[in-house]
Amino acid sequence: MSYPAAGGHPEAGNIPAEPNAFIGRERDLADLISMLTHVRMLTLFGPGGIGKTRLALKLAAELTPDYPGGAWMVDLADADGPDRVVSLVAGVLGVRPEPDRPLGHTLAEALRGQSLLLVLDTCEHLVQASAELVQRLLSSCPGLRIIATSREALRVRGEVIWRVPPLGLPAADAGTGLSAAAMGEYEAVKLFVTRATAVRPGFSLYASNASAVAEICRTLDGVPLAIELAAARVRTLSAEQIRDRLASRFELLAFGDRTAPLRQQTLRATVEWSVDLLTEGERKLLSRLSVFHGWSLEMAEQVCADGQIPASAVLDLLSALIDKSLVIVDAEVGGDGRYRLLDTVRELSAERAEADGELPALRAAHRDCMLALATDIAGRAFLSGEPSWTERVVMYLRVLADRANYEIAILYCIARGDADAGLRLCNALSSSWLANGDVADGAAWIDELLAGTPVVPAPAGLRAKSLAVRSELAFEQQDFSGAARFAAAGLELSRASGDGNPASALRMQALTLLMAGQLPEAVAHADAALAAAAQMRDPWEEGIALAAKAAAVAGQGRLDDAQASYERALEVLSGNNRWGVANVLSGLGQLARARGDAAGAVRYFSDALAIYRQIDARPEMARCLGGIGLVALSAADLGTARISLSESLQLNLATGQRLGIARALVALAVVAIGVGDHERGVQVAGAAQALFETIGVQPSSVSRLRSVLDQGRKHLGQAAVDGAAERGRAMSPRQAAVLAMAPGPAAGPASPVSEPSAGVRAGSRPLYPPPASRATSASEVGPAGPTRLVEAGNGKGQPAVAAGDGQEPAWPGPLTDREREVASLIAQGLSNRAIGHQLFITQATAARHVANIFAKLGFKTRAQVTAWVIRSGAGGSDLASPQARRLNLMQ
Repeated sequence: MSYPAAGGHPEAGNIPAEPNAFIGRERDLADLISMLTHVRMLTLFGPGGIGKTRLALKLAAELTPDYPGGAWMVDLADADGPDRVVSLVAGVLGVRPEPDRPLGHTLAEALRGQSLLLVLDTCEHLVQASAELVQRLLSSCPGLRIIATSREALRVRGEVIWRVPPLGLPAADAGTGLSAAAMGEYEAVKLFVTRATAVRPGFSLYASNASAVAEICRTLDGVPLAIELAAARVRTLSAEQIRDRLASRFELLAFGDRTAPLRQQTLRATVEWSVDLLTEGERKLLSRLSVFHGWSLEMAEQVCADGQIPASAVLDLLSALIDKSLVIVDAEVGGDGRYRLLDTVRELSAERAEADGELPALRAAHRDCMLALATDIAGRAFLSGEPSWTERVVMYLRVLADRANYEIAILYCIARGDADAGLRLCNALSSSWLANGDVADGAAWIDELLAGTPVVPAPAGLRAKSLAVRSELAFEQQDFSGAARFAAAGLELSRASGDGNPASALRMQALTLLMAGQLPEAVAHADAALAAAAQMRDPWEEGIALAAKAAAVAGQGRLDDAQASYERALEVLSGNNRWGVANVLSGLGQLARARGDAAGAVRYFSDALAIYRQIDARPEMARCLGGIGLVALSAADLGTARISLSESLQLNLATGQRLGIARALVALAVVAIGVGDHERGVQVAGAAQALFETIGVQPSSVSRLRSVLDQGRKHLGQAAVDGAAERGRAMSPRQAAVLAMAPGPAAGPASPVSEPSAGVRAGSRPLYPPPASRATSASEVGPAGPTRLVEAGNGKGQPAVAAGDGQEPAWPGPLTDREREVASLIAQGLSNRAIGHQLFITQATAARHVANIFAKLGFKTRAQVTAWVIRSGAGGSDLASPQARRLNLMQ
C-alpha cells in the first residue's frame, strides 16, 4: 500500500484511489458518514463478496479531510496468527517496536491524542486478537475512529454493527413493468452494466436484455463480486446466455454444504462457475498465482511457467484473467504493473492447486523467486557506480511492495528447517528492514533460523553474516548489550571460518562501545573495521566504518580528526549508497554544530534531511530536524527552534521512539524558559527526566536540564519548581509533548538562558564554548545507529550533497520550503494526487505534507490554505527555487 505514519507522521493516509467507478450505496454512505460523527467503532458486517472492503475504503476516502492524521487501511487477510495483528497495524502506521515493551503499548502511546481514522480489513479469522487491539486503542486514543470489515462482529464495547446489504435489486416481476432506463437505476443492474461496458464497449441495457440482466442480479443476490464476475463474461456471452448458465450451475451446486450461509454458497458457486469457464491454460495459471500475495509479470513468469505454460504465454493468459475480473490490476511500482487476486478467488485457486498436487512445488518456486529478487537487489544496492540513485529508490519500493511475499518465503524456510535459504533471505532483506525501522520480525526470524538443528544447515560464513545483521537489528531496537553479543559471536565465527563479514561485526562493536562511553576502545574497533573492509575490498563497509570512527573520535573531543574521517567517508560513499551519504552529512552537521558553525550545520542537516525524506526515514528525519532546532536554540532564534524541534518531536511520537521524544522535550523545555514560560519549561523538563529514567538511558543533555531547573528556581522558587517538575514526571510522553508544543508567549528576543552545551545567549550572535567542551556527548556528535538501506549515489561521481551545495540555506519559516511549495499547489486547486505528480512524490507523501501544513497553520480546509497563500504571498516567485532544488535532488 504505502509507507505511512499518522498524525504527526509524514504521510497522512494510505487509502488507495478508486480502481473504477463506485456504484450505488449513496444512501449507505450518507448514513455512515453521519454515524461516524458520534460513533467511534463501526463494523461493516456481511458475507464475502458483499462489498465490505470497497464500502469501507470509499467511506474512508470521503472522511479523510476530517482527520488531520489521515485515514489508514490495514489488511489483515494474510495475518497468520494473533500476534501479527498488532505488528501489521504498527507497521502500516510506522510505529516501531521497542525492547522490553509490548508493541501494543507502544502503538497506543504513539496514537494517543491523534485525530485519525483506521480501517481494519478482514478481521474474521483473527476476531479475538482484532477485538483486543481495538479495545486497547479505543480506550487509550480518544481521537481515534475505527472501521472494521468482518464476517463476524468483534463484540467490543461501543461497537456499532452495520450489516452491509446487497445492492438494490428490481423486484421479480419488474421486467414487465419497467423500462430499460428505469431498470438501469437499480444499484445491482447499474453495476452490471458499468462493468459489462468496460469489457465490451458496445454493451448497453435494452428492452430485449433488461429482464435477463435483472434476473442475473437477482440470482446473484445483489452480491457485488458475483455481479462483477458475471459481467466480465459479457465479452463472450450474451446476457441471456449468462442467465441460463448461472441457473444451471447453481442447480448443480445446490447439494453442497447445506450448513454454509446461502450467500456464501452463491458466491462460491459464482467463483467456481467463472473459473470453470476458463481455458485449461487460464485455469492452470490462476491456481498457480494463488501462491503470491501480489506479483509482477516477471514474478509470474518465473514461478508459474513450465512445460504446460511457457513463459511466453503467461502475459496473454494473465491478460485474459484480468479481462474476466479474476485478477485485479494493482498500483504500479517503479513503472512495473502489479497484480493480485481477490481473497475468495485466491482461496479457491489455492484449493485447486493443492488438489492438483502442485502446491508444494509452487511454494518452493515462490521461495526461489523471492530469494533471487532479494539477493539481486542487495547485491546491487551497495555498489559504487551503477545503478543510478533513482533506480535504487525503485528497488527499495519493490522490496516494500513484496513484503508479504518475502514473509511467506521466510516462514516457508522456517517451516522446512531450511536455514540456508532463510538466512540468505533475511540477510538480503535486512537493509530494507533497517531503513523502514520495522526490525522486530526480522530479528525473530533470524533467531529461529540460527537456533536448533536445521534440515538444511547454513554454512558458517553465512551464519557469521547473519549474526552481524542480527547485531544491527538489535542496535536499532536499542538493545546495545544484545548488539554487542551478536557482533562478538559473528566476529568469532568469521575468523574461525575465514568467511562472513568481520568488518560489519567490528563496526557494530565500535558502535556499542561508543554507546557505553568506552571511546578509546570504540576508536580501536573502528580502525579494525576499516582494516577488515580494506581486506574485503568493500567500499560500503569502508565508508560506514569511517563514519563510525568519526563519531568515536569526536566523542574524544578530536574534532579535526573527526572532520577528516567524515570527509573521507563522504568521498568513499559519494558514488555508492546515498543513505550512507545522508548519515555522513548528518554527522558533519553535528560536528559543525559542535564547532559553532551554525550555517554549516544547517546546510549539512538540510542536505541529509532531503535524502532521508526521499525514502521516508522518519527517525533520521527527526534527528536532522532536532539538529536544526538545536542550532537555532544556540543562536537564540527560539521561534525557529520551536518549529523544528516540534516537528522532530512529532516524528518521534509517530514512531513511538521514547529516546527521541525525551531529547526533544529537553530542548523544548529550554525554549520555554527562553521565552519566559518558566513553569512550563520546568514541567516539560520533569517529564523528560522521568522518560530518560524509564528508558534506562542517561540524558545526553544534562547541562540543559540543569539550566532549565536553575532558571526555574531563580524565577519561581524551589517549592514551585519541585511541584512543576513533579507534575511533569506524572505526565505521559504524549501529554508532555502536547504541553511542550502548545502555543505560548511569543518567541521573540530570548531572555538569557544558561545553556553552555548548546551555547544559547541573548542577542543575535551566539557565543560558542571551546570545541572540547561541546564534545562531551558522543551520541550528539555523530551517528550512533547502524547504517541501512537502499539509498545510493547516482554512480556518476557527483557531489554527495543533495541541494543547496555551496549556499547557506535560509532558516525554516512556519512552513518548510517543500510545505510552502505544496501550499502553493493547494492554492492552485490541485488534489493530493496531482500534487504528488507535480512534485515527483507519492500521493501519500503529498497528503502528509498537506496534514503538516494544516497542523502548523491551525487550518482545517484547503480554502483556508489558499487564503493564507494569497495573503502571505507564499505562492509568489520565491516558490520557483524549490523546483530547481528538486531537479538537483533528482540528479
